[in-house]
Formats: sequence, C-alpha cells, structure tokens
Amino acid sequence: MAGLGPGETTKDTLQEAVDSAATHVGQIMRIVVGSVRDVTHELGEWATDVFEIREASRRAAADRERDRGPSSG
Repeated sequence: MAGLGPGETTKDTLQEAVDSAATHVGQIMRIVVGSVRDVTHELGEWATDVFEIREASRRAAADRERDRGPSSG
C-alpha cells in the first residue's frame, strides 16, 4: 500500500483546517448571539423600569395636586 501523495496530504490538511475554522466560528457566533440577546433583554428591563418610575412620578404629582385642593385665585 503506497503512502499518500503531497496533493492528497494538502487536501486533507486544508479540509481539517476548514472544518476546525467552521466549528470555532460557529461557537463564536453562538457566544455573540447569546450576548446580543442578553444585552437586549437588559435594555428592555431597564426601559420597563424607566416607564414604571415615570408612571409613579405622575401618580405622585397627581396626588400632590389632589391633596393641595383647589387653588384660590
């Protein structure tokens, strides 16, 4: 049985390198997509907090106006 020729060795090496690159790029993309998802989730939570704080502020202002009663003028 004869050994592999230089062309086949080069093809096998290139095939392994491309396979390894695809695997690592896939893992990196999984990490990036997960990070984007996490950041988007946190931004959404923060926006919800801001809306809730704004609404609480409006309720507090309305309560102050109600407690102050009609202004004399």
